[in-house]
Amino acid sequence: MTEGKIVSWVKSPGDKVEKGETVVVVESDKADMDVESFYEGYLAHIVVQAGETATVGAAIALLADTEAEIEAAIAQAKSKVASSAPTTNVTPTPVAAAVAPTSTSVSQNGSNHRQGRIIASPRARKLAKEFKVDLSNLSGSGPYGRIVAQDVEAAAGVSKQPSVPASLPAIPVTASVASIPQPAATPVTTASTVSGQTVPLTTLQQAVVRSMVASLAVPVFRVGYTITTDALDRLYKQIKSKGVTMTALLAKAVAVTLQKHPLLNASYSEQGIAYHGDINISVAVAMDDGGLITPVLQNADQLDIYSLSRNWKSLVQKARAKQLQPEEYSTGTFTVSNLGMFGVDTFDAILPPGQGSILAIGASRPQVTATPEGMFGVKQQMQVNITCDHRVIYGAHAAAFLQDLAKLIETDPQSLTM
Repeated sequence: MTEGKIVSWVKSPGDKVEKGETVVVVESDKADMDVESFYEGYLAHIVVQAGETATVGAAIALLADTEAEIEAAIAQAKSKVASSAPTTNVTPTPVAAAVAPTSTSVSQNGSNHRQGRIIASPRARKLAKEFKVDLSNLSGSGPYGRIVAQDVEAAAGVSKQPSVPASLPAIPVTASVASIPQPAATPVTTASTVSGQTVPLTTLQQAVVRSMVASLAVPVFRVGYTITTDALDRLYKQIKSKGVTMTALLAKAVAVTLQKHPLLNASYSEQGIAYHGDINISVAVAMDDGGLITPVLQNADQLDIYSLSRNWKSLVQKARAKQLQPEEYSTGTFTVSNLGMFGVDTFDAILPPGQGSILAIGASRPQVTATPEGMFGVKQQMQVNITCDHRVIYGAHAAAFLQDLAKLIETDPQSLTM
């Protein structure tokens, strides 16, 4: 992360700020996150307004020790902007705000009480008043035991989409003033607004652009293969009612096959070939508001198909809500991109930075085929196309992997449920 967009300010100029209290919500490359203050004081001046972008380390606000110093802090900020020279008159307290790691499960150590004060997000406090929930009786699932919105909703019996922010590098809030770019807010890309206009890229789209440009420096090759899916389709029909998805089945099949082909799960490094200890399958997901993200099914070869499907459903929900944790989208060792669900027959996938292979999966369609006995029949077949880093993987390696993947799907898909 090199920059972040200010989504909204939780605090307004003049508001009292407690240590550990959320001050601002920032949009990074992949997720929205709360930024908390490391100090107590008063928010004196906002440098970067909502909708604007700041680089990591740039000043986005000033914090004063007391109310009496607010005006002096504002004057100092304006003076620095006007003269671009340092002043030594009034020195408001520097504020460093960091994004504390969060999780959607109740697994954080710590308490939601600090020095006798209940630590809760502003949204949680608002919901507590609305639902008449006593915060002192709740255990927080946020960072370091902080009470977050879903904790209150759970206590009130209200089922809503969780809104836990993801953990990403912090944008410090300091008492210095930086030059901040101020791009226009991104309009909604509907048919009526796009025609004849240039629509700015979202933060996520910009991240995708950087990754795709970086991938151009990698020498790649592609190998295609036709796989008969009749047996896999029959298995899917049998276990679909238990919550199993075809995406999970394909990811599991890939992961199991990678056990026999560790080179396909490896990646290039300046020191040599990096063999990864885990098989983490990234699966490409298109975002509704533009961009692409790849949630990761970690240790996909070790999980049973039902747990893998539940994990996938949870990851997709979190991705759509921009709530993925960094380890949930940045730890992939092999990527699967399935456009077959859209009816696409075959396509080439672009290799993600830091990985050695990506598998493009097309739609399974009925095809007239000839049997070894010279008879004709109809079979369900799909086209897969693997893109590999030629610095690490050669054509024979990719072909052997695809051959074993096809053998597993065609003759022994039942083993995926074990």
